[in-house]
Amino acid sequence: MSSNEMPAGPSWPTLSSHTSWLDGESARLLDFGRALQHPSGGAAWLDDTGEPDLTRPVFTWITARMVHVQYLGALLGHPGSRRRADRLFDGLLTVLRDGRHGGWVESTDDATKSAYTHAFVVLAASTATAVGHPRGPALLTEALAVVDARFWDDRSGMCVDTWNADWSELDDYRGINANMHMVEAMLAAVDAGAPTVWRERAARICDSVIEWSEANDWRVPEHFSTDWEPLLEYNSDNPADQFTPYGATVGHGFEWSRLMLQVSLVATSARGHDHVDVARSLYRRAAADGWQAGSTPGFVYTTDWTGRPVVTQRLHWVLCEAIAAAATLLRWTGEARYENDYRAWWDHAADCYIDRAHGSWHHELDEHNAVATSVWGGKPDIYHAAQAVWISRYPTGSSLAAVLGDSQASVGDST
Repeated sequence: MSSNEMPAGPSWPTLSSHTSWLDGESARLLDFGRALQHPSGGAAWLDDTGEPDLTRPVFTWITARMVHVQYLGALLGHPGSRRRADRLFDGLLTVLRDGRHGGWVESTDDATKSAYTHAFVVLAASTATAVGHPRGPALLTEALAVVDARFWDDRSGMCVDTWNADWSELDDYRGINANMHMVEAMLAAVDAGAPTVWRERAARICDSVIEWSEANDWRVPEHFSTDWEPLLEYNSDNPADQFTPYGATVGHGFEWSRLMLQVSLVATSARGHDHVDVARSLYRRAAADGWQAGSTPGFVYTTDWTGRPVVTQRLHWVLCEAIAAAATLLRWTGEARYENDYRAWWDHAADCYIDRAHGSWHHELDEHNAVATSVWGGKPDIYHAAQAVWISRYPTGSSLAAVLGDSQASVGDST
């Protein structure tokens, strides 16, 4: 079967049996790590069995992700999710918040301030607001004020990356990863009631990413100088870094593909870019470079600027973003290649990543699809896997909170 030939039978996303399977996977993921609360507040790093690894500090980005995911679970009516989310939310108000200098620390062991972490605080506050937490709106207002004052650079239309603890020193590094998650957070914030200027800023970020990616054959540059000049050889001596790996990150190509379509629902490109064509191009490049066929198929983590694999470990979040992008483009276009990829990649997840013995998904496999821990140890959170399920299950929207809220409201109206 060619990639352009539709497989036999109904499209998977239209099958009640498939949506039931997705609902089951959603419930299984939400139940993983019932003991996720750290004794000092916030979310613990979870080990392979879902138990807290108390040798690690409390990370703000993990706490915020788990707040976001568990509040989405509450929107879906999943028992236990609201209580878990409320407890973790308190960590964003206390142990992880810098009461002296403002903003949120990286972790209980690291007082620096990053755009990446603050993007997830905005996302968590947006989702808390969507579910009606009484302190959600105030936290969202505060978090956006910090982003506006400390991270948003209106001249470049991008967010800067990392400050020291008291905001007196800004690192020269500029990065795409934090800006990508800021796009997600900005869209969610507006859906939760924030001013629409945040959608316009999300579109501005996308415009720049489009132009840098197109100039590199749709491989997304990740690292930049202070003046936003791409640093294509950055970390060539440390290619498997967790957050700033060398080269093109395959999963980010897929993630940007999906975000371009989400942005197109609510904002337009100031520079005349067609978000749908861009999404197709980013997806096509990520799939061509990243998917390694053969007896042990899977997605590599990174490639160089010619598409040659560099880090061949297979990280679960890369597959999650590939599934989410395929689901979104299939829904958007109805084209056969996305249906074929969607089926193949969910098959791969079920065969290799979903851990039915201990819960959640294995976070890393080696090039032979054996469980590995060279890049990631344990199962820190369920953000990527749960979002892959929900993006597959529900219509495309500018934020998951808005989509799930609308979906559950329509179910209630029909009963």
